[in-house]
Amino acid sequence: MPPSPIRKLVPYAESAKKKGIKVFHLNIGQPDIETPPSILDAVRNADIRVLEYSHSAGNESYRRKLVQYYKTVGIDVTHEQILVTTGGSEAIMFGFFTCLNPGDEVIIPEPFYANYNGFAVAAGIKVIPITSTIDTGFALPAMMEFEKVITPKTKAIIVCSPNNPTGYLYSRQEMEDLKTICLKHDLYLFSDEAYREFSYSGKSISAMHLDGMEEHVILMDTVSKRYSACGARLGAFVTKNKKVYDAAMKFAQARLSPPGLAQILGEAAIDLPSSYFDEPKAEYLSRRDLLVKRLNAMPGVFCPKPGGAFYAMAQLPIDDSDKFCQWLLESFSYIKRTVMLAPATGFYGTPGLGKKEVRLAYVLNLNDLNDAMDCLEKALQEYPGKIQIKTAINENATV
Repeated sequence: MPPSPIRKLVPYAESAKKKGIKVFHLNIGQPDIETPPSILDAVRNADIRVLEYSHSAGNESYRRKLVQYYKTVGIDVTHEQILVTTGGSEAIMFGFFTCLNPGDEVIIPEPFYANYNGFAVAAGIKVIPITSTIDTGFALPAMMEFEKVITPKTKAIIVCSPNNPTGYLYSRQEMEDLKTICLKHDLYLFSDEAYREFSYSGKSISAMHLDGMEEHVILMDTVSKRYSACGARLGAFVTKNKKVYDAAMKFAQARLSPPGLAQILGEAAIDLPSSYFDEPKAEYLSRRDLLVKRLNAMPGVFCPKPGGAFYAMAQLPIDDSDKFCQWLLESFSYIKRTVMLAPATGFYGTPGLGKKEVRLAYVLNLNDLNDAMDCLEKALQEYPGKIQIKTAINENATV
């Protein structure tokens, strides 16, 4: 089981804090946006005498509410095509367990959400990465790159849009290209849409919007980032493929039921007005612009402008991102402050990639984000493993 690039440096952060150093956490996608009080009140005020198991697919009342939510984003499904899951993580695992057998292969454009690796290990399947690069803003690789790695063992492709860790927002054409290759080779398309509401450079195109893909698409969803409710551990596995749904239900029954209190929260969340997302989206957009501006002003640093989510990937003038991120916590401080980043090596499946890149989650307020950038700028001046990187990339490119 591979370590998490997001969490593996936690002991060093804890040690730094014990020394009185303030750590700015840009390593993990934990929003500081307030969880809507009304959805927490729904849990507090619930009239519960016995906290029972729910249906293995989740409470019907919540699944029907989800049908309403999906209609607002142009996705037409029934409550019988939705499995409520323990976070988006379980939705991903259900997809792996139901659609692939041990030894099968799944193609993922890299860099990708690191925990796909862990879930693949649990399912006994092999991740086949195809590389997207920072100079294109991490655009989808050409279809010929997919064709090169497809084998008889290939069963699925995973995409995440807006993307974690890059912030890349897939275009309609890119999604249509994925549709073409999935239909040609009879592959499943797993679509991780955790950041749907936070799309800045265009509209988020769901895999469920692709005509003719009804039997191929598995949508993996979560309330974690949408409503700043990561601790609720509430997600959804959505598919129109009846055989896949029925197989996934067996796994759902094996784990009995999804979280009961979280489903109460989830129902209340769907009652929030559509305008709820305006404020957090505007806040993340301001943070993105500040982060990208500060990073690209640092000598030797390049960061393409993310089109969505709340992550950015930056290339730094360093020898090794794992060493650098550990050094930040273990050996560096600036006015009793430092910054925690996620080394990009853990987001690549190809060994050796990501050594000069880090992922930053812009989940802190503008003042803290500015202070964190001051720390990073100072650190890059002092880091013993600093190197020179020459680049001629358009720093204003939106991805």
